[in-house]
Amino acid sequence: MSNGAAQRKSLGVGVISLGWMGRLHTRSYKSLAERYPDLAADLRLVAAADPVDSAREFATTAAGFERAYADYRDLLADPDVDIVSICSPNFLHREIALAAVEAGKPFWIEKPMGVGAHESREIAEAAERAGLVTGVGFNYRHAPAVAHLRQLARSGALGRVTNVRVWLIADYASSPQGPLTWRYDRARAGAGVVGDLMSHGVDLAQYVVGRISEVTALTSTFIADRPYPLGQGVGHAAVAVSDERGPVENEDYVSVLARFDSGVVGTLESSRVSVGPRSEYVIEVYGTLGSARWNFEDLSRLEVCLGDGGLNHGYTTVLAGPGHGEFSRFQPGPGIPMSFDDLKAVEAKLFVESVLTGEQLAPSAADGWCAAEIDEAIVASAEDGRWHTVEPVAGRTTFDA
Repeated sequence: MSNGAAQRKSLGVGVISLGWMGRLHTRSYKSLAERYPDLAADLRLVAAADPVDSAREFATTAAGFERAYADYRDLLADPDVDIVSICSPNFLHREIALAAVEAGKPFWIEKPMGVGAHESREIAEAAERAGLVTGVGFNYRHAPAVAHLRQLARSGALGRVTNVRVWLIADYASSPQGPLTWRYDRARAGAGVVGDLMSHGVDLAQYVVGRISEVTALTSTFIADRPYPLGQGVGHAAVAVSDERGPVENEDYVSVLARFDSGVVGTLESSRVSVGPRSEYVIEVYGTLGSARWNFEDLSRLEVCLGDGGLNHGYTTVLAGPGHGEFSRFQPGPGIPMSFDDLKAVEAKLFVESVLTGEQLAPSAADGWCAAEIDEAIVASAEDGRWHTVEPVAGRTTFDA
């Protein structure tokens, strides 16, 4: 093209499983034309795959897909599908991801990437052998305030970083009448809150201050049984339940002590059953010259203290704005907040840009494997009460890039 403009590429999109997250991936792809008009890609919603009849109807009548399949294999075989989102339940991730690798389709997959570290490793290594770029759903990295926090931590503005605190406390499973879905089944979900929320926490900690090398932990299950569902919902939405109850097989709560390669130490905590916090996802970083803290519930706000030890010692509120991460793609100036959906749009952009350039820019399958290894060490430590070493993973991780 003239004037040095990049040659645009048409990419056909396929989304596997149209629950809450699949619909969010779909909206994220749609948003790129408006948010990133300079991205050299024209995206076309080619196909969705879901075994549920109503989801397939939604795909073609509301979401804008050209067609919908009951079987994900038909989507992967569709020659018009170039890139794939995998938004199915955890126990299907390995099967679908390996099939996507076999089909040569770059994929964006939700976390946890597999049921246990062994499945995550298999997915990451297969993608690496095939030379495929990938994306993994570590969306909290993409908050502009987190980008600023990372810069403060890594530039030395906070001095030598000494310790971090991370907690992801939620109430989505706080009702004992909440249905016994696949999320509470160890065979299908693997770990409970460790995989669901703590995987975000360990990725956020590593993204801000570096690799976790060793952990010790305890876990507990506070709601021992739940009623069987009588229907199927989207995400954590309520559904009618039976009078019959079954056992919860994985943990509701986890507390972790961690050591980092750099010598930083940390505490990390997650709960899915706390009454009160809806999504209190927080990271605090402390250094010899200052500290900073961020809470997802107010995701555009960062509190920073660059302490001088004098009368002005205390936190200053920094509102994310142009110059912080991707903020300017979504809002014109500080004080206008971004949303969870916006963070997923950033993630979609990084995945598509990775596909266009061949450079791994999005959180990668190797990042997903790394988080899974930490999760597995946490679960093992909770069982035997010991410190567990987290071995480095191979492949293209991006948390230290």
